[in-house]
Amino acid sequence: MTAIAPGTLPKSSPRGSAARARMLRGLLPALSLALVLMAIAWLNPRAISYFGFNLMLNLAIPIALATIAQMFVIAGNELDLSIGTFVGFVGCVTATWLRDAPLVGIAVLLGSIGVYALLGALIHLRNLPSIVVTLGMSFVWQGLAILILPKPGGKAPGWLLSILSFKPPYIPFPILAALLIAAVVHFGLMRTSYGVILRGSGGNAAALRRAGWSLLRTKIVLFALTGLFGVLSGMALIGITTSADANIGNGYTLLSIAGVILGGGEFVGGRVSPIGAVIGALTLALAASPLLTFMHIPPDWQVAANGAILIIVLAARVLISRRER
Repeated sequence: MTAIAPGTLPKSSPRGSAARARMLRGLLPALSLALVLMAIAWLNPRAISYFGFNLMLNLAIPIALATIAQMFVIAGNELDLSIGTFVGFVGCVTATWLRDAPLVGIAVLLGSIGVYALLGALIHLRNLPSIVVTLGMSFVWQGLAILILPKPGGKAPGWLLSILSFKPPYIPFPILAALLIAAVVHFGLMRTSYGVILRGSGGNAAALRRAGWSLLRTKIVLFALTGLFGVLSGMALIGITTSADANIGNGYTLLSIAGVILGGGEFVGGRVSPIGAVIGALTLALAASPLLTFMHIPPDWQVAANGAILIIVLAARVLISRRER
């Protein structure tokens, strides 16, 4: 028999097991999406087609953009409870001022991004809980949306309708848009030096401060990016629905948080994944209306279905994390 050198097995085996656990953890969002797609294909094979994906993922683009917006806040160990009402506010501005008075609409949208940046500065300078500040802002955005559009109505600008109704060959537009969003944000946040700084503000703020970087600036940038993608989400939502309502984005707050966590993000430590967040948003979009419709389950169970998926994925992640440790 060939002798095994002392200490060889204990060193290599745990490392290999930890590497497999990390790989499985990274693949968990994609596995969740694959399982939902398999369930849809089994219940209704005709849905797995160009037209079917266009129909099922119609609202996935604004959900993905809102999820990315939430991801930037979570990357800094914060939480935004106003992103849903902010999307509704942007929708009302898009369907009214941006169409009838474009310069006024652009100025208001740019100003709203500035307000988000100021919120980041306020939270950092006064050491305020982001949950409380953004919860208060949710009422502000809701009230402004009602003032702009007291009842459902308005109309999306023609150029926005043209963009969102684009039908590329072979690959449905929602899938192309999701790939583009994931690629751009992944490169900016995960592959650039300043992206490392932004994530470091949530991962190890003390080390970042000792290195000479301004935590105030990183907080402002993260919240400004949240506002930017919130604006894009609201505009995309109106481009799809063609009209606005002050309450149109209220459900996006919980959807965005669930999408980030489903995609591998964590509330602390600056651990986020842009690609995983987009995959999580697609999973929630598919698991909500299409899957429940094919299973003949009432739409009232949509929130319960999303919650069940999130609990299952989190439970799997806990088991994988224990194996990794």
